[in-house]
Order: sequence, then structure tokens, then C-alpha cells
Amino acid sequence: MPEEGKKKRAPRVPIVPDEPAPRNFAPRGIAAILAPVTRPAFRRRAPAAAHILADWPQLAGPELAARAAPVKFAGGTLTLGCTGPTALELQMAAPQIIARLNMALGHSTVERLRFEQQAPRPASTPPARPAPPNPVPLPESLPTGALGAALARLYQSIKSRG
Repeated sequence: MPEEGKKKRAPRVPIVPDEPAPRNFAPRGIAAILAPVTRPAFRRRAPAAAHILADWPQLAGPELAARAAPVKFAGGTLTLGCTGPTALELQMAAPQIIARLNMALGHSTVERLRFEQQAPRPASTPPARPAPPNPVPLPESLPTGALGAALARLYQSIKSRG
């Protein structure tokens, strides 16, 4: 006789996969497809961090972007690389910088600023283009106006390469 306090267990049946489940080729939302792919990437680097690092000059403004560069963003702390004197100055303006970044991002993402001393970046100037070689005489049959000027530039370019 079974005891009153114990329940009867169903016999164990080994689970053997018969056949793979049939594939469903019906349309699915893109979120369902992208979530498994993007989730691991977003665990490593949040979208806010990517946004800050990619759009730093627009978010920070030209003056701050010229003096400091984002190095890392993790756990609400934005690490900026700058020179020592600049770090002291930016540390005093940290509340205003944090407010500006959070306003641009749309929510309070940046909680603290941290500064790393780095060598100043050289001013980015475009490389100087070499002077064009002696101009090739233009044919007299070119039309006048904007079309003629464009054709003349094209002609000069083709002849100077050849």
C-alpha cells in the first residue's frame, strides 16, 4: 500500500528527438532576427558608448572636442584623454559637460567624468596637394560657360595623367 503522504511518480520516458522541427519560412519581424546577433555585442559595448565615441565632435562641441577625446565609456563613467592642464580645467567644468552630453543623448547616460593624461593630438590638416604640372593647352573647340570650364578641367586631368 502506498503511503498517504507520497505521490506516485509517472514512469520516466527517455526523450529521443524524432526529427528536427520543421522550419517556419513565414515572415518574421527584424527585431526577432537581430536580437540574438546584437545582444552579445551590446553586452560588450553599450549603444550609448558607441554613440558617444562615434559622434564626439557633435556631442561635445568644437572647443571640447579639440581639447579632449573619449577613450572609454563603462558603467556611467566617461573617460576622456587630454593633457594635464586641460584635465584640471575640464574637471572644474565637469557638471556642465555631463549635463551637455546627457542632454544631447536624450537621457542621463553619463554620470561621472574621468581623465587620462595623453599627449596632445596634432592639429589635423589635410595633406598638401602637389602643384599641377605645366598646364596642357586647351583645344579651341570647347564651349563657353560652366560646361566649358568643366570640360577644360576634365581635359587637363586626362592629359596630365597620360
